[in-house]
Amino acid sequence: MSKYYAGIILRVNPGSLAEELELVPGDKILAINEQPLRDIIDLSFAMADEEIDLLVEHADGEREIISFEKDMDEELGVEFESAVFDGIRNCANHCYFCFVDMIAPNMRQSLSIKDDDYRLSFLYGNFVTMTNMGPRDFERIERYHLSPLFVSVQCMNPELRAQMLRCPGAARIAEQLDNLEKAGADYHTQIVLCRNLNDGEELARTIREIVARRPHALSLAIVPVGVTKFRTDPFPLQQFDAESAARVIDEVEKWQKKLQQEDGRTFLYLGDEFYFLAGRPVPPTEFYDGFPQLDNGIGLTRNFLNDWEQTEPGPAQYDEPLYLDVITGTSVAPVIAQLAASVQATNLHVRVLPVANEYFGTTVNVSGLLTAKDIIAELKRQPGQRHGILIPESALRSGEDIFLDDVSLTDLQREFPAARIEPVQTGADYRRALTDWQHYHKERAGETAYMWQSNAGYTKPVE
Repeated sequence: MSKYYAGIILRVNPGSLAEELELVPGDKILAINEQPLRDIIDLSFAMADEEIDLLVEHADGEREIISFEKDMDEELGVEFESAVFDGIRNCANHCYFCFVDMIAPNMRQSLSIKDDDYRLSFLYGNFVTMTNMGPRDFERIERYHLSPLFVSVQCMNPELRAQMLRCPGAARIAEQLDNLEKAGADYHTQIVLCRNLNDGEELARTIREIVARRPHALSLAIVPVGVTKFRTDPFPLQQFDAESAARVIDEVEKWQKKLQQEDGRTFLYLGDEFYFLAGRPVPPTEFYDGFPQLDNGIGLTRNFLNDWEQTEPGPAQYDEPLYLDVITGTSVAPVIAQLAASVQATNLHVRVLPVANEYFGTTVNVSGLLTAKDIIAELKRQPGQRHGILIPESALRSGEDIFLDDVSLTDLQREFPAARIEPVQTGADYRRALTDWQHYHKERAGETAYMWQSNAGYTKPVE
């Protein structure tokens, strides 16, 4: 009997073809027109046919072939438990700076999965190192036109890259990028910058070589290495301080100006943390070329400011005193406080609370890695009234009201029953919340069910 990987249906969309076929959650899609399916990419291409034989296994183990005709562009209309049916491809590296290795013990399993899967790179923008990719992968990229991808370069010095990733195959980065280009794929790139390791002359070399790969290379983002208190790796990583961050900014700005003069695009971007560390303002909107790496946190602060500025404020008049506490990571707190101070509203009292990350270590300063326990502790230290609490939505798990430490939003609300708690994600959210609190409420739309962040388990072959 043939082996198949199962695409397990999590949800059937109302009015869809799948509903018409009477498919239900728990049904397993095994093959289409006798083609086994490794992932939703295979499924999508197989469903382009107009005549379909769908091999399904039901919850009771019974299998049946459902034959039907459809329009060429008609989709099945289901959401799967995972985007990949044959299992997420694991990372083969042991990087000096791997954040997954710095996760606190006993946190949920999905946070400890080290994916390095080019399919998730294409589908969701996950960064991959390509060290686990072979000729068949590049052939599939070419056949299915999987572009763009997102590549963690780190450096273009082959010996240094192999050292930093602790993987001999990492030295083949130039060859792997060549293979992507031959397959017709474009790609965004990233450098996790480590002080006195891949900065300075090494950074200049990497920028130079990636810039030379345009137009296949679409962008290059540089983010500073992050270190938590749970890091046990013996290699001595150094984090950036104000002086070293300023040097990086100065070096990168020379390239940015040069590239802007050449073709009108910046191409090269720094993570906001560099500007916060150096005490400098984030660049203007035009520096970000339409924010191609916003999901990577590049330009997040500028985008937040733009949203704020482009949003009409609410009435900004309160008949009675209103006390709001705003939770934020320590790095972006000055920006959040500056915006709050700009609101001229009768009876509005805003207290911006930068929360030190005791859970991961105070060197971790971004809002998205705050835990409920640290938020609760900071709020309980603050005296006085509070009618509302604004929390960063990025601190909640994708599609769920749960923090990284598995405390729910409901649990947080129980700690402060007299205050209404609302998530804030964009600058527009923030401005509306401060200026029209009575009517502000953020409906959190869940991510699609097959996002890997919330469905990171492996799927075993079905015999």
